[in-house]
Amino acid sequence: MSTLKIAGLNLDIVWKNKEQNFIKIENEFSSIEADIFLLPEMFSTGFCMEAEEVADRDLETLTWMRSFAKSKNASVAGSASVEENGKFYNRFYFVFPDGNFEYYDKRHLFSYSGEDKVYTAGTERKVVEYKGFRILLQVCFDLRFPVFSRNQGDYDAILYVANWPSSRVEAWRSLLKARSIENQAFLFGLNRIGIDGYKNDYEESSLVYFPDGKEISERENNVVFSIWNLEELKEFRTKFPFLAERDGFEISL
Repeated sequence: MSTLKIAGLNLDIVWKNKEQNFIKIENEFSSIEADIFLLPEMFSTGFCMEAEEVADRDLETLTWMRSFAKSKNASVAGSASVEENGKFYNRFYFVFPDGNFEYYDKRHLFSYSGEDKVYTAGTERKVVEYKGFRILLQVCFDLRFPVFSRNQGDYDAILYVANWPSSRVEAWRSLLKARSIENQAFLFGLNRIGIDGYKNDYEESSLVYFPDGKEISERENNVVFSIWNLEELKEFRTKFPFLAERDGFEISL
């Protein structure tokens, strides 16, 4: 039986301070065991448009993630501001226990905040495989674009990491549930908490769904847990084979 335990952290991100955020995460997860440790969007700096100031140039965040994954003998996933070849990316890393990693560069940049003026959009849809699960990686604003995340029979679960403010949180909640149901996939939507450097407020709103729309998580302090069972997913899809009737299409990036 294939099961996956995920622990997501509702992190009150310290603005533009990587070392303090790394320490906070280590402390919050010190006694936690999981297969995947999930962190919010730009967890090491906050959702920051001053990329020249905060972006990783020497793989600082990835280096810490690889060390953390090794110490926990588990995967760790979350996004960071990264500079590569003179361009900036909002990069969602998925780091495996052995230090290998894959990444997804956020496709839909949040023009309302000017993200599209600072960061470069990704051009590749990314599904990673881990412990028998095929997992689609998505970041925050991607949630509003169902065509890009449409299940083409190539994934079992979706991870959304975000800095989604309280002023628009009802959209976050509604769209997460919809993405899980329409794609018949497990879904973990992890949001940050607290107040960022731009005075945006973030309330606790992380959610996990089974594809029938049922919320499936437990909470302990700032940690949100969920255990996914692949056989249960397969049984559900067999009983309700709705994905077989999906429309055919091609995505042009």
